[in-house]
Amino acid sequence: MTSNPYSYDDAVSRNIGWVTLAEQDRIRQARVAIAGLGGVGGAYLLTLARLGVGAFSIADFDRFDIVNFNRQVGASVSSIGRPKLDVLLEMVRDINPQADVRVFPEGLKPDNIELFLADADVYLDGLDFFAFAARQAVFAACAERHIPAVTAAPLGMGAALLNFLPEKMTFEQYFGWADLPDDEKALRFLVGLSPWAVHAGYLVDRSRVDLGARRGPSTMIACQLCAGITATEVLKILLQRGAVLCAPRSLQFDAYRNKLVSAWRPGGHRNPLQRLALAIARRQFGRLKAAP
Repeated sequence: MTSNPYSYDDAVSRNIGWVTLAEQDRIRQARVAIAGLGGVGGAYLLTLARLGVGAFSIADFDRFDIVNFNRQVGASVSSIGRPKLDVLLEMVRDINPQADVRVFPEGLKPDNIELFLADADVYLDGLDFFAFAARQAVFAACAERHIPAVTAAPLGMGAALLNFLPEKMTFEQYFGWADLPDDEKALRFLVGLSPWAVHAGYLVDRSRVDLGARRGPSTMIACQLCAGITATEVLKILLQRGAVLCAPRSLQFDAYRNKLVSAWRPGGHRNPLQRLALAIARRQFGRLKAAP
C-alpha cells in the first residue's frame, strides 16, 4: 500500500460549501474542551476532529469495559481495560495527526479546571450523568471565564440540548443545585434537560431506571444524535452565525417519536411549570424505588 502524507486541507475539503475557507480556518484554530469521553464525549471528540477542529483539551480517568459496548465509540474488544483517554487520543490522531491535544488523565479536579479550560473557545459536557460535583464546578468556572458551555443528554432514542452562554442564565441559575443532595440534583438535571420528557412514553422497563444506584438504560442512537447536534452548536458558536438557543430555552429531538420540542422556562428551576414537573418526577421515582 502507498502511504500518502497527511494534508489538513484535503482531509476537510468536503466541508467547504457548508463553510467557507476562512471559516474552516477559524475551526482549525479553535480549542474545544471536553470532560468525559464515554457515551457522548467520545462521539463529540471524533465528530469535531472530522469537522476539522485543531485543538482539544480532554479529561477522563475511566477505563473501557464490556458494558460500554452499546454506546461508546472507543469501546471494543481490543480496548477493554484500557484508559478511555488513551484510546480516544489514538483515534483523534489517526484522523488528524496535527491535532493539538492536551490530556487530563486524572479527570476533572478542583486543582486542574483552570488549566483544562485555558484557551478554550467552548466547553462540552461529556461527564457521567451522576458526576455532580465535577459538573457543578466546571460549569461555574465556564461562567466565570465567559466560556460558552454545551450539554446534551442522550435520552431514549433522542437528544436534549442546553446551551449556557456568557452573560446569560448560568447552569446554577437554571438548575438550582447549590448544596442539595444528589438524588435531588439528579431529578433537577433530568427535568431541566427535558422539560417535556418526550422520551418517557416508550420506556418499556422502568425497573432499569435506578437513580439511587446510579444506573439507567442508554442507546448509541441517542449518543450519535447528541454528537451531531452538539457539533452543530460548536460550529455556530465558533463562526458566530446561526441561531444559538440558550438557557432558559432548551431543545429536545426524539427520533423514535419523530418529534422536536422546545421549552422556555424563565427563572429556570423556579418556574412554576418546572416546579410542577419536578413534583411529578419525585412521585414517579419514589414509586420506582418502592417497587419490588
